[in-house]
Amino acid sequence: MKAGIHPDNYRLVAFKDMSNEDVFLTKSTVNTKETLEVDGVEYPLVKLEISRTSHPFYTGKTKLVDTAGRIDKFKNKYSKFKK
Repeated sequence: MKAGIHPDNYRLVAFKDMSNEDVFLTKSTVNTKETLEVDGVEYPLVKLEISRTSHPFYTGKTKLVDTAGRIDKFKNKYSKFKK
């Protein structure tokens, strides 16, 4: 590897999936202002909307999306622009 091109601030960081409260630790250089205590040790915290523990591809569970409701809302909102 080429010397001097890789960041020096690798450290353990806690990533928290906000949809199911799952927390996992991995090394990262991400900057964050929040912290989380895991097993008595405080780690920088990164909040995620979705991760491997909540994504339908990995879990095999699908989420029901209310597409009919969205379409009706769209039609109602823009019906005044009909010619």
